[in-house]
Amino acid sequence: MFQSAAVFCGSKPGSDPLFSQHAARLGALLAQHKITLVYGGGNSGLMGVVANAALENEGNVIGVMPKSLVEREFKHDRVTQFHIVEDMHTRKKMMYNLCDAAIILPGGYGTLDEVIEMMAWNSLSIHDKKVILLNSAGFYDPFVQQISVMREKGFLYTDPVHAFTVVDTPEAIFNNRLS
Repeated sequence: MFQSAAVFCGSKPGSDPLFSQHAARLGALLAQHKITLVYGGGNSGLMGVVANAALENEGNVIGVMPKSLVEREFKHDRVTQFHIVEDMHTRKKMMYNLCDAAIILPGGYGTLDEVIEMMAWNSLSIHDKKVILLNSAGFYDPFVQQISVMREKGFLYTDPVHAFTVVDTPEAIFNNRLS
């Protein structure tokens, strides 16, 4: 069972209400299972939703944000711990060091950057942390399909079935004993 999870997700809510519903449910479940939430430190979009839900359920929440984004991403003022770091690379490294696993919700470029780096680092044996894609409303179907194409075309060293787990609901993370 992991003790802390880095949650990577959008600083915007996205267009489907299910994205926010899943973020809220995930935050609540992390708190109920006493799993520390490590996230980007924002109070907007899915980031704010997951953090607020964890806090409302008395969860431990650690925010990590580069100083260049403190104003832009609406820094969360109520988290348990907040780290302001020099840049995005330092943010990702700190988040990786603070987590036992990563849960990926819908998001934009930054979210994709973070999930790809986690998967690449696992592939290179830099770390071996579980990566879980919360595939809300099929958001990650094209991504999973692209990973299959990469394998079919001979660009992956390891079978991607070991690179990540895909779930359709926040409950599935805990029901399937992925934690």
